[in-house]
Amino acid sequence: MTTSAELAFLVLDDHELVLEAIGHRLRADFPRCTIIYSGGSIKEAVDATRTAHCDCAIVDLDLGDGASVAELVTAFTVGGIPVVVVSALGRPEVIKAALAADVSAFVTKRSSTKYLTAAIKEVLRGGTWFPADMAGVLLQGAGSVELSGQERRALTLYASGLTLDMVARRMGVSPNTAKHYIDRVRAKYTAAGIASRTKMELNTVARNEGMLP
Repeated sequence: MTTSAELAFLVLDDHELVLEAIGHRLRADFPRCTIIYSGGSIKEAVDATRTAHCDCAIVDLDLGDGASVAELVTAFTVGGIPVVVVSALGRPEVIKAALAADVSAFVTKRSSTKYLTAAIKEVLRGGTWFPADMAGVLLQGAGSVELSGQERRALTLYASGLTLDMVARRMGVSPNTAKHYIDRVRAKYTAAGIASRTKMELNTVARNEGMLP
């Protein structure tokens, strides 16, 4: 793990008080760290990662712009940036959607900021961090059919409304590979007797499986 003087964070939230509180906690617990972006625009946050190194993205799931959980999380994970979610949205379906999108940690806004620090430190060590009260969600089954990690990511992104080309860019693969993942997903659910031919049907599948809130 890099030292605090070398660490770089971004904070994506649309509430000024939350941004200030998280920024204060980061500077207190990671002295001399850099915050490359602090604000509520996902586009500006992603743009910041294109011009500056980022060790960890701290992301709210409700920016009021209609972006899905999958879009928010994969905007950063596609570039290898781990995501720590800090959100007031603690419903099981939201947590499961975040897990399907490969978040590294989930901290609710009702938690003490010390838990944010604990989560970030664990993520910077290459681990994951989820509070004990999420155990029930974490222990729930993976779904009605067995999907690979890439198939789950492709389904989550595609069912959330992204085109195949956008799914491919988010996953860092070719459009043909993204289509191959979706085709395999369709084949598996069809074999299980679950309608999955259209994009709308895949959206229903993803919601029923907890991949989308």
